[in-house]
Amino acid sequence: MNRREAFLRTPFDLLAIFIVILTQWHMSRQLLAAAGRRLSPRAVVVIRRAVLVFYALMAAAFALGFSYLVSRYKLPPSPAQIAGAVAQIWLFGSTAGYLAYRAVRWLAGRVWGPTFDPSRRRLLNATGGALLAAPFAVVGYGALIERLDFEVREVEIPVPNLPDGLDGLRLLHLSDIHLSAFLSEKNLARVVDSANQLRPHLALVTGDLITAGGDPLEACLRQLARLRADAGVLGCMGNHEDYAMVENLTEREAARLGIPFLRGRAQALRFGGAVLNVAGVDYQRSGRNYLPGAERLVLPGAYNVLLSHNPDVFPVAVEKGYDLTLAGHTHGGQVTVEILHQPINAARFFTPFVYGLYRRGAAAEYVTRGIGTIGIPARIGAPPEIALLRLRKA
Repeated sequence: MNRREAFLRTPFDLLAIFIVILTQWHMSRQLLAAAGRRLSPRAVVVIRRAVLVFYALMAAAFALGFSYLVSRYKLPPSPAQIAGAVAQIWLFGSTAGYLAYRAVRWLAGRVWGPTFDPSRRRLLNATGGALLAAPFAVVGYGALIERLDFEVREVEIPVPNLPDGLDGLRLLHLSDIHLSAFLSEKNLARVVDSANQLRPHLALVTGDLITAGGDPLEACLRQLARLRADAGVLGCMGNHEDYAMVENLTEREAARLGIPFLRGRAQALRFGGAVLNVAGVDYQRSGRNYLPGAERLVLPGAYNVLLSHNPDVFPVAVEKGYDLTLAGHTHGGQVTVEILHQPINAARFFTPFVYGLYRRGAAAEYVTRGIGTIGIPARIGAPPEIALLRLRKA
């Protein structure tokens, strides 16, 4: 794919938008039918025009939620992101609530028959009101509470034949910061303070520092420069650096602050008598041939780590000789619901590598949930994460 993947990436996207459009159309018809029964023809005309204006505004605001458009046309990022979030919350929230309400009405009709007594009708109306409000209440919780509940997760990665010098090595992994309208520099400073308390040997950042062009990139880099790790901080680019067209700027400003962003190159670090070789690549677009030439960055005899924003590269990274791949991109689904002990989220339609530790033979990949959000500024079942990975002899 090319930059169109910033818009519609899979048939799931098309299906979701089709369901939203169909549901909103049905809702507006129901509203106009109710108005026709109660109001004068002139009032109905006014309401019809108001509905058309409302959905035109919703469509425009929804389009502003695509960060590539904001960057491409140099729109003010914060107002655009807020407008996009409002539109997505309304369109997806009202669609979910209305579909649940219609499902309950259908089920009640099957159980109680087409006519309800007054008490049952009151119960149905109360249930319907609760169902309509529930998605907005859940989003409110995810936006106001879980979105800023930065968790520290410590993960041990067993490694066969790990050199003594790397046994117990602590790797801090941050990703998907998205410093923007929905993550302030103050909150990022909290993340950095918490990360420094973990006393990592090396800090690694796997892209998406901002969401769109015009977001505070320099402030993000300034906070990342506060990270304290024995061997410093290394990073790679994410897709939002690409969409915002700030990859070169990010590389240049980060280097000025002492943070090398590895763009098709590697850096070897010595710990005792062992060598950790860290390679980084720019965002690997979905559907392309992954990691062209990355095998040249592998250092024989070292423990080779690949920084790649896109976690889908993992099988290819293993084939090319990497021992550990670090990635983000998925936000752990951002909104995740567990059903029968299986996590369900939109990211599963895009990649099998959504969150956590994956193994393929002796090689491993860790996909972090990241720090920030995109689209709807809420996290549900996938709180933001500060990951500390510890290498251990298997």
